[in-house]
Amino acid sequence: MPELPEVETVRCGLAPVMEGQIIARADIRRPDLRWPFPPRMAERLTGARVLRLRRRSKYILADLSTDETLLVHLGMSGRMLISAPGPGPGTGAGAPGAFHFTHPTPEKHDHVVFELASGARVTFNDARRFGAMDLMPTAAAGAHPLLAALGPEPLGNLFHADYLAAKLTGRTLPIKSALLDQRIIAGLGNIYVCEVLHRTGIAPQTRAGALTPAQVAGITDAVRVVLTEAIAAGGSSLRDYRQTDGELGYFQHAFRAYGRAGEPCPTPGCTGTITRIAQSGRSSFYCPICQR
Repeated sequence: MPELPEVETVRCGLAPVMEGQIIARADIRRPDLRWPFPPRMAERLTGARVLRLRRRSKYILADLSTDETLLVHLGMSGRMLISAPGPGPGTGAGAPGAFHFTHPTPEKHDHVVFELASGARVTFNDARRFGAMDLMPTAAAGAHPLLAALGPEPLGNLFHADYLAAKLTGRTLPIKSALLDQRIIAGLGNIYVCEVLHRTGIAPQTRAGALTPAQVAGITDAVRVVLTEAIAAGGSSLRDYRQTDGELGYFQHAFRAYGRAGEPCPTPGCTGTITRIAQSGRSSFYCPICQR
């Protein structure tokens, strides 16, 4: 499932194309994804101007001129792809008749298509249909059931060592589970938690409440560094994730632990091997030598 860097990369790709533009037509090609679409979705979107695109955790939020906000969740395989109109048949050099433009023909899993007044098109493609869309009043967006209980953004000012230390005090759950808890930190997922813990030399099984202040500070710093590097690389493409232009992300080539079971630990001077264990139904990758 796309995590914070992938969603932020998609948001950044969409912003120049969608912000300030009117949705000339919203083509809703099925009644639902993971859940049913909101009532009259096409009608409510058509004619609305996209004022701003923002991200909260793993959700893209489009604030509209109608005082509503469109929430988009990519799910397991969702993609938002941009296409610009290209010349249609008969438009080559010297071709008679008017000049026409065409977009690619919608494919089987293109479930929602936004036709913008600029002529650009944004298509939501989701083969597994675990994605979601919803509409809500912008003024009450923070109270939406998917957003209300989220913790602070890890790249924002509210996430810092003192905050994290207070949240972990007395907790007996593994630090891996604590960092995946969206009520503590919004947007972190399995990939980037594995990478953060490897960089800080902390084993994923370590009790959250047993960490020293220095370790907690190291985690907060590593979270910011890893996420920033991943966003700069366009996120991580493992299966379905693509950027808005269809290109892959590249951060998977910089993984130190995630998905590298059986390979040598990349920590300088370490003789360990990356190991995979199961935690709460998820795979954790770590080095038992340098992560304690």
